[in-house]
Amino acid sequence: MSNSALALSLAGLAFMMTVIWGGPLLRILRHFKIGKQIRVEEPGKHFVKMGTPTIGGVMIILPVALITVLLNAVSLIGMKVLGKSVLVPLAAMLGFAVLGALDDWEGIRGNRKGEGMRIRTKLIAQIVLALGLAAVLRYMLDVPDLFIPGIHFEIELGWLYIPIAGFVIVAMSNAVNFTDGLDGLAGLISATVFAAYGGVALMQGQVFIARFCFTMVGALFGFLWFNVHPAQLFMGDTGSLSLGATIAVIALMTGQWAILPVIAVIPVSEALSDVIQIVYFRITHGRRFFKMAPLHLHFELLGWSEMQIVQRFWLIGLLAAMLGIGLVMV
Repeated sequence: MSNSALALSLAGLAFMMTVIWGGPLLRILRHFKIGKQIRVEEPGKHFVKMGTPTIGGVMIILPVALITVLLNAVSLIGMKVLGKSVLVPLAAMLGFAVLGALDDWEGIRGNRKGEGMRIRTKLIAQIVLALGLAAVLRYMLDVPDLFIPGIHFEIELGWLYIPIAGFVIVAMSNAVNFTDGLDGLAGLISATVFAAYGGVALMQGQVFIARFCFTMVGALFGFLWFNVHPAQLFMGDTGSLSLGATIAVIALMTGQWAILPVIAVIPVSEALSDVIQIVYFRITHGRRFFKMAPLHLHFELLGWSEMQIVQRFWLIGLLAAMLGIGLVMV
């Protein structure tokens, strides 16, 4: 079986596993009343989402973790389906998922109900996890430092790699978290980004990374079966933080993280809109640059429907992913 065929087969397997166990998970979440809390400042139409099951990121994470672990285990009998390199993005996914789950639980049943973990606490935990992953990538996997389109050699970063890679992981984790606000948006965008980097990995001959990426795509499609409008559940920080961190780790492993702002243009734009809003608010002493941040809320207040925003953002994300792959081939 060719590398691309096996990668697509893993996507199909992950999709089926996710859809099959999605129903039981929904019933469990509803039984224990693990539902979404809506912030007061969000648009009024969002209040219909109150109580919708959340922490749905586990629907994605468990099938991907199970497939990855089992396919690594078959190496004991002489079959080589996945390599040990995929254990690093798997570790990123699980580590940030645990952090996201703690944040979700704190916001649902904890002392900070409706708010989640303190921002400083969560950020410190993200930085620690990200720097640990960056050190593993640098000193254990010896991944390429940086490739830039049009320059046909690796750019060495030296000791700067650790803080830069750590920043990329934390930034991308939060960027996908900001994107997760409308039914299907974060799932569609993340699946597109993983598919793009799966293609990049195939072009580089990193077949194990490509297979992991398409396993993620299949699981995300399975999650979207339940998350498209009107959503039956949300991924929560359990899903969004882990997806963003895993995307960043995959990009770093290919060395093509310079084009991440292109391939992941929607999450990056969502994060930048939040930064712009905060900085502009402080500089102008109370004025707003956007009607509301992150960006999808601005368009919602302009009168776009939820479906319009998701579809149009996904079309932009798809075109950007295609552009990113084209830049890799330059």
